[in-house]
Amino acid sequence: MFCAIVAGSVPAFKVVDVPEGVGFLDTRPVFKGHVLVVPRRHVVTLPDLPIADLPGYFGLVQRVVTAVPAALGSQGTFVAINNVVSQSVAHLHTHVVPRTKGDGLKGFFWPRTRYASPEEAADYAAKIASELG
Repeated sequence: MFCAIVAGSVPAFKVVDVPEGVGFLDTRPVFKGHVLVVPRRHVVTLPDLPIADLPGYFGLVQRVVTAVPAALGSQGTFVAINNVVSQSVAHLHTHVVPRTKGDGLKGFFWPRTRYASPEEAADYAAKIASELG
């Protein structure tokens, strides 16, 4: 579906269409003005995006993040990417959702937890760090 939007064969309310990617309104927005930013190249998840494409793609995301509050009068944005779990379309996309204090989104996305101890937190940190090299 997103590849068809990028190609122009499926209509969308585009906000930007540049070589680095395309931004368009989500058809089921969290709040009006919720934009999806997708890379022009078809990749499913963020790890699939070639490293060479990262600066251009995230530069585009940054431009949208800057434009949304300026255009809509919101105080900020919520920016999110799902990889596999909760990814409703198998094409990398970054959500840029306008946010205003008191908009009701507080606590909406994830339940919070705590580490049982500083040692447990250190263990999790070490596992992730070892994968990063």
